[in-house]
Parts: sequence; structure tokens; C-alpha cells
Amino acid sequence: MKRSSGMSLIEVMVAMTIFAIVASLLYGGFQQTAQIKERVESSLDREHEIRSGMERMAQEMTTAYTSTQRNINEALRTMQTGFVGKEEGSNTKIYFSSFSHRRLYRNAHESDQNELAYYVTADPNDSTKDVLARREQRRVDMDLEKGGQIQVLIENVHSFEVQFFDPLTKEWTTNWDTTQAGGQPNRLPMQAKLKITVPNLSGKGPDQAFGTRTWFPITYALNFTQYKL
Repeated sequence: MKRSSGMSLIEVMVAMTIFAIVASLLYGGFQQTAQIKERVESSLDREHEIRSGMERMAQEMTTAYTSTQRNINEALRTMQTGFVGKEEGSNTKIYFSSFSHRRLYRNAHESDQNELAYYVTADPNDSTKDVLARREQRRVDMDLEKGGQIQVLIENVHSFEVQFFDPLTKEWTTNWDTTQAGGQPNRLPMQAKLKITVPNLSGKGPDQAFGTRTWFPITYALNFTQYKL
């Protein structure tokens, strides 16, 4: 008798089994590729956050200044400029007066002068982690260390270290204070090395360190009474 056309039940089941195996392999490959892509993008975003934060610090520190100009009557003084960098445990805290402020509103009673600070503090959203914070006071007042608005510059930070180069001693130091007679009155460092340590970007392995270096164009305190036109 002539055999009827078509596929038997066994042939259909074999074909479906092969299709399921191939589909499973393809899905696993796509899933692994998606996971790798997600990890790579997350690592790149994290690195961009760190490098952008450090670049911003380096640029703003180039506008640091201190001034000897003050009101003869101490009771009428309303501002104090300076640059202070000090160790606090394994971290460094920096606060200084600068020319980096940008006015965001027309006719705002602000200039390019401000107070800036960088320091490590607890994450406001997760107390088990630390962040590198940036504080800005739009106007320079009598206290460089307080006031202003605080924002998170870099998340999940383990340590923040800064070293300052003293052109007089030709050495690097971890502390700098222009406001104290026992420090470096009325002069800024020539350069600064910034180093930040964060958890490994891949999520595994030892901590990773990122660093940069900046310089200070205005090394000595401004004193216009000594300059002649």
C-alpha cells in the first residue's frame, strides 16, 4: 500500500525537543550577554561619576584664594577668606574661599566668590556607606567651615586623601591652614594630589583608587594696598 504523507507523532516530538534545546541555548546566551552588558554599563557609569567628581574638585580648587584685605574696625568684619586642609582619621577635609560660584538667577545678590568644602560623611540614604560631599556657601562669611548647601558628589566612598606641595620646603604635607600663624598664613600650596578609594567597580576584588593633581594659580594672599597702577 502507498504510505500516507505527513509526520508521525514520534517525529513531531523529536523536532519539538530539538527546538526546545536550541531555544534554551539561545535564551541562555542572550541572557548572559544582557547581564555582561549591564555590568559593563554600570561599571562605566560608576567610573564616569568618580572621574567627573574629581575633575570638578580639581577645577574648583584652582580658583581658591585668600586675602589680607579687611576692615580696620574688627567689629565691622563680615567675612574671612582662607584655605584649610586637615586630616580627620583616614580622610582629608578641605574648606576654602574661591572664585568658582555661578549665579543662577538674574539680579541675585551674589558674586563669583563663595565658600567650598569637600569631606567624607555618612550617606543620607544608607548609613552603612559613606559619600564624598560637596558644600557650597554662596557668600563668604566669618566661618569657612559651616553654612551653605550640601550635595553628594561621589557615592559609596571608602576614603578621601589629599596632599599639598609646599614650595618653600619642597615637601608634600597632609595639612594646610592659611588662617593660623602656626600653619601657612596668607599663602596657598603650589599643587595638590587628590586620591579617592572606592569599592571595586566589578563588585569583586580589592578596593580601587583614583587620583588626580591640581595646582593653585593664586599662591599668595591678595593685598591690593601693596600694588600700584
